[in-house]
Amino acid sequence: MPDDNWEPPPILLAVDLVILTLRGGRLCLLLVRRGIEPFVGRAALPGGFLADEREDILSAARRELREEAGLTDIPHLEQLGTYGDPDRDPRGRVVSVAHLAVVPRLPEPVSGTDAAAAEWTPVDDVLAARVPLAFDHLRIVVDGVERARSKLEHTNLATAFCPEVFTLTELQQVYEAVWATPLDPRNFYRKVQSTKGFVVPAGPPRAAGTGRPARVYRAGPRRNLYPPMIRTVPTLAAGGDER
Repeated sequence: MPDDNWEPPPILLAVDLVILTLRGGRLCLLLVRRGIEPFVGRAALPGGFLADEREDILSAARRELREEAGLTDIPHLEQLGTYGDPDRDPRGRVVSVAHLAVVPRLPEPVSGTDAAAAEWTPVDDVLAARVPLAFDHLRIVVDGVERARSKLEHTNLATAFCPEVFTLTELQQVYEAVWATPLDPRNFYRKVQSTKGFVVPAGPPRAAGTGRPARVYRAGPRRNLYPPMIRTVPTLAAGGDER
């Protein structure tokens, strides 16, 4: 028989943030060093609980990013997913709504509130488990990185990480950093140039040392790419190297 005195356990709502950028030619992830239990001293995604019952989820995400890392110039946060495994947090039943941003030219983070430190960490160190993460944050990172890599397939996002005027070699370097794989230049150039509106010529070729001058381009008007820049690399697997 049902227990008339049964009450559902309390569920806490939280946010986590996967913030990605390029630094030194590498795809990097914003991590904080936890200053409180659980997992004190462990690296983690910035995030936390909603402040009260009136705070909306996106506002909580922006507040946590500001409080824990001092970042305020994130133009767009998109929902990545909802994570609610019963044992994901030792403090009780916590459901987290994760958000993603892939943004160029972000500043150094400044830690605050319950974060003992905040820093940019190469994504490959995290995916290879060389930087252990608290909670189920590795799973969230895997999903966020895969979403970012897919965005480079289907949108012109890569051009945001280039100078206003760039060569196709510079654009290729962005793809290689985010996709974590070398690309054949001829095949890459062919794909870019077959996608109408992706890039447009931006003037006379640029001198490149003793070699042939390189053609220069700027971002074209097309945001969604067709045909897409499809990868030929496997999907990420959490907790280890790509296979």
